[in-house]
Amino acid sequence: MITEEIRFDEKGLVPAIIQDADTLEVLTLAYMNKESLEKTLESGETWFYSRSRQELWHKGATSGNTQAVVSIKYDCDQDALLVAVQPKGPACHTGAVSCFSEGPIERTLTLADYQILQTLEKVIVERERERPEGAYTTYLFEKGVDKILKKVGEEAAEVIIAAKNRNQEELKWEAADLLYHLQVLLVEQGLPFKEVLKTLEERHKSR
Repeated sequence: MITEEIRFDEKGLVPAIIQDADTLEVLTLAYMNKESLEKTLESGETWFYSRSRQELWHKGATSGNTQAVVSIKYDCDQDALLVAVQPKGPACHTGAVSCFSEGPIERTLTLADYQILQTLEKVIVERERERPEGAYTTYLFEKGVDKILKKVGEEAAEVIIAAKNRNQEELKWEAADLLYHLQVLLVEQGLPFKEVLKTLEERHKSR
């Protein structure tokens, strides 16, 4: 049992790094005691111990932003946890995806920066399933594949024009439009975006 293997500190706590299982973005750092860890294992959702309130708390109990646990690992010293989750909503109480904001130090892009592509796909899938009235994505699905293909072609042409004009601002917007409509097409075709990424990865390995 993992609760018997963990080395809790003198206060009976262990730090838990919460990470998005899909994007690998670090969402927050919290603390667990033995009871909250047991509740996490039993419920399949994260439970923590609040050091300020000195009580257990279930992430998302009031906000609905729960975290479904995918895996729990501990480090070589057995005194820190890495909890991979699938978050239902933002992790931070401010409404941000992650509690860790960007500081003044310039950083390079990481996998977490591409989370918007996964988020966009999820929204498009929901739109295709629920068809909310007035949503542009609903309009595209109701018009069908021919309309979606037309939009993909139009946006691709606009990307070409923006690049030809050496207009980076215009190119940025048109590329975003192309990616969105391409994602709509993939959802309409029943092809998950991760399959496209797998193909890119396979091509990279073969070179």
